[in-house]
Amino acid sequence: MPKPGIKHFGMNNSANSYSPGPEIPLREQELSKFSQTLQDLMAASAVESSTEQEMLDLEKQGLADRTQWLLNPPEPPGLLRAFKETVSPFGNKLQSLNRQSRPKRVVSVLQEVFPIVSWCQDYKAKKFKNDLLAGLTLASLCIPQSIGYATLAKLAPQYGLYTSVVPPLIYAVMGTSREIAIGPVAVISLLLSSMVQKLEDPVANPIAYTNLVLTATFFAGMFQAAFGLFRSGFLVDFLSHAAIVGFMAGAAIVIGLQQLKGLLGISHFTNKTDVISVMEAVWKSLDHHHWNPHDCILGCSFLIFILTTRFLGKRNRKLFWLPAIAPLISVVLSTVIVIITKADKHGVKTVKHIKGGLNPSSVHQLQFNSPHVGEVAKIGLIVAIVALTEAVAVGRSFASSKGYHLDGNKEMVAMGFMNLVGSFTSCYVATGSFSRSAVNFSAGCETAVSNIVMAITVFISLEFFTKLLYYTPVAILASIILSALPGLIDFSEAFRIWKVDKLDFLACIGALLGVVFGSAEIGLLVAVTLSFVKIILISIQPGIDILGRLPGTDVFCDVNQYPMAIKPPGILIVRIKSSLLCFANANFVRERIVKRISNKEDEDTKEKDGRTIQLVLLDMSNLMEIDTSGIASLEELQKHLDSKGIKLAIANPRWRVIHKLRLVNFVGKIAGRVFLTAGEAMLADQK
Repeated sequence: MPKPGIKHFGMNNSANSYSPGPEIPLREQELSKFSQTLQDLMAASAVESSTEQEMLDLEKQGLADRTQWLLNPPEPPGLLRAFKETVSPFGNKLQSLNRQSRPKRVVSVLQEVFPIVSWCQDYKAKKFKNDLLAGLTLASLCIPQSIGYATLAKLAPQYGLYTSVVPPLIYAVMGTSREIAIGPVAVISLLLSSMVQKLEDPVANPIAYTNLVLTATFFAGMFQAAFGLFRSGFLVDFLSHAAIVGFMAGAAIVIGLQQLKGLLGISHFTNKTDVISVMEAVWKSLDHHHWNPHDCILGCSFLIFILTTRFLGKRNRKLFWLPAIAPLISVVLSTVIVIITKADKHGVKTVKHIKGGLNPSSVHQLQFNSPHVGEVAKIGLIVAIVALTEAVAVGRSFASSKGYHLDGNKEMVAMGFMNLVGSFTSCYVATGSFSRSAVNFSAGCETAVSNIVMAITVFISLEFFTKLLYYTPVAILASIILSALPGLIDFSEAFRIWKVDKLDFLACIGALLGVVFGSAEIGLLVAVTLSFVKIILISIQPGIDILGRLPGTDVFCDVNQYPMAIKPPGILIVRIKSSLLCFANANFVRERIVKRISNKEDEDTKEKDGRTIQLVLLDMSNLMEIDTSGIASLEELQKHLDSKGIKLAIANPRWRVIHKLRLVNFVGKIAGRVFLTAGEAMLADQK
């Protein structure tokens, strides 16, 4: 008997007989659910397989579409259009002006030509207070330096003061830098004197010499304005940074040697600027007692004083004004000493007469009919480039520290017009001075109004105080110039150039030695020549990179730079390390690639798995332009690879490159193997 409370499945309790009960329907339900689940899994598998196939089809279609994007781009701009976009003086500005109303158009033109119109709207009394202080501080340094630089240029002293009046006023209206201080500088003064004196003797014929300097100033201004108007500032870049560092250092040494004449009171001195001639002249003067110890004592004493104040100013930023006014204090004290002691009666050389008053017109002095006009124009071009290089470098250094943009083209136009107007008003070439700009910056200038204040102060000095400078010793002017020279020699920058680029350092040293042992022109010529040689060497031997995929990424990099990069088996990915494949380097590049492929010359052709190179992929991401010689070299490479049973493909060709390759049907010769990236080329090869 079954125990009570216990249910016996499959038994009928009442009749005590067998019955199927609910067991069979339950199993049928489970089997039905399992069958349905199995059907769902099979359907999902079929859908997933279909989805994978669709994704593969889409990927193939995407590759084909992207290839068509490469092969069918719009027509690239022609050479004439690119040239117009580069040198057009107006670009798209005329179109935007035409869409404006007449009053706004006038304001826009004025703001474009005269930046002072833009910033003067927000000019406040606080800014003027800072600019006034900076301008007066600047003038105290500018007046003695301007007189000294005029003597360095072998001009009458007043021409240095004239150059500190008109050009700063023009620049304040048209320039974009807030800190740059305009006026005569040592390097430009040296350049003019060393080159113009070969045409006219400044001692025998000072009037003719002065006329040629003013004419060279006119040409310099004309070239500078043209560079800015036609956006040709790239011409200034022919003087590399390293070349400028070397040239400035060499010029500082030459200028310092030239100042020994005034510092030692030497009567007879050479007109040559090379170190050997200058040292020979100094030695002869000392040997024959043609020098004055009083000049030497006076000049050296105040040179030590000026250098001491400069040291104190660097140690304590609050004393920035001390080195700025030290040259003026030196002039005043030395003049008083000469007057009291009557040192001029004992052989101390003084400045003597300085013509006062506002800048006289010099239009009639410009010598356009002179037989030397061609040489003067060449001098103007050289001086224009050097002056622009110095000014733009000075302006950009201070603009970056204050966080605003300096418009290089507007700077060139401003420099050009100020020198053009300057040549009409008895000024020689003016540019931005680093030493005076640093003083202007330290004095807290806010805008170019500090240049206006400086110019007005110099004009007042010309009008009322030039007679007081009659007894100023020449030795003091020499000491002022000598005190400014250490800033032109940048040892730390030269050492940095040596660490970074040895070829650049060669250009730097070449410029320095050329100036010191030759002349300023020779130094510039050596610097430019060495810079071009560097460009040519890099262009004709660009080299190639062998690329591999970085693990876990789709990035392809140089296997030498990234040893962990994996080279795909059977594929050689080559990147050309040049932006131009042309007649100068095409054969060199082709031979390097062939050498990598050749089994006899390169053991790396065999891969680790024993496979040989089946595909050569040229990564053209760096290549911006190609000429007919470059195309011919690619065709020769393709024929060479075909003869060895190796395919050629290209990846990421630039606009002009693929356009030219399509024109010569090179794409057809490589069976359309053109890909957007190296990764897509790998994917296509696997399929």
